[in-house]
Amino acid sequence: MTNYIFKKENHQYLEVGKIICLARTYKKHAKEMKSKVPKEPLLFLKPSSSVIFDNQNIKKPEMSECLHHEIELGIVISKKCKNISRKHALDYVLGYCVCIDVTARDIQTIAKKNGWPWSISKGFDTFAPIGNIILKDDFINPNDCDLLLKVNGEIRQNSNTKNMVFTIQEIISFISKIMTLERGDLIMTGTPEGVSEIKKDDMIEAYLNGSCEIKTYVE
Repeated sequence: MTNYIFKKENHQYLEVGKIICLARTYKKHAKEMKSKVPKEPLLFLKPSSSVIFDNQNIKKPEMSECLHHEIELGIVISKKCKNISRKHALDYVLGYCVCIDVTARDIQTIAKKNGWPWSISKGFDTFAPIGNIILKDDFINPNDCDLLLKVNGEIRQNSNTKNMVFTIQEIISFISKIMTLERGDLIMTGTPEGVSEIKKDDMIEAYLNGSCEIKTYVE
């Protein structure tokens, strides 16, 4: 099934391209995961088939017994770019959205202990709930925006992108030096501290700058 990010302007829809994710971009989250903060952005990929939207449900896979939520700021790319500077990085942004990086933590833990890739733990269907795009011109500052996640009404994650190790400009520029970014590509910028387990029938709400952009349940 083709997945689309809703673009509010003119009620258009934009097909999701590749999903580039970052790990350990908040010091406190790296600490809670007992990991070191990288000197450069640490990247991994999610398939576009993992995307769901508001009021669609996360499906717990049979292979995992422990799912974790990770709220993140998403960056949607507006046009093709390669080797762009930090100064011009935001020129290639269409807008921003709130995302949840769902992780099969038990699968990831085993993979890390054995030195294996942990793409499986991030790549199941429904493991990337995302909200509607807030167009760049309607967004105040991606380097200073609030992220809040609740599970069954209880606050689990509450932070701000100003606590990130890297700026949004640094992230986009770095990724563009590795791979060509194209229209519709989504960058998930990493999660702050407070990740925890989610279980069947849990209700998850993710907020970006005070507005509820995602509501989803775990099946």
